Amino acid sequence: MSRGTNSNSSVLTIRIDQDLNEHIEKLKSRLGMSKADIIRNFLELSKYLIKQKNSLKSLNDRDFIIVKRSYLRKLIESSDELEQILLGDKLARFVIDIARISGKVDDLNYKLDICDNLGFFPKFIDEDNYVLVTKKFGPKKFVEAFLFRFFNNKEMDNNYTEENTKGNKSLTQKYKNDFKVVQRSESHFSYEFTTLNQN
Repeated sequence: MSRGTNSNSSVLTIRIDQDLNEHIEKLKSRLGMSKADIIRNFLELSKYLIKQKNSLKSLNDRDFIIVKRSYLRKLIESSDELEQILLGDKLARFVIDIARISGKVDDLNYKLDICDNLGFFPKFIDEDNYVLVTKKFGPKKFVEAFLFRFFNNKEMDNNYTEENTKGNKSLTQKYKNDFKVVQRSESHFSYEFTTLNQN
């Protein structure tokens, strides 16, 4: 590795086999990107996961598999609300763990970059610094549990299911206090606490 003219960058020279080179050439044509940009994008993933010969692993050595987003969403939607809440919380803790390993547990922008780079949802911050999360990310309770852990580093109350809040005024009010909706976009979730201003 040799230093480039920019002190914030380095030049990396590697040798790859012909099959991989041809594959990158095809990607280059398909995506309309330079080879360097394609390679940079893949190297960027090393901030969040490790590719070994026969496996993908997280930075803390947990095994990964890759599944279609639509398939994962169907699995989540078919779960009851309590399971959605528990899964949303676990996924947020996973992102927080990656940030902690990298020494950036308090860096909200870094954690949003993880979500963007791993394909959870695009990083989208509006002019008032609200983080907007696409509704395509998952069902409401799953997303709420994820965001509550992600922004507050606390577990969402597992009682915030439709079954438990129905007819329970005090629990409903507590839920509304925790999840004050900020209407920024019809196609995104956003709450009072999902802002970069809080840190």
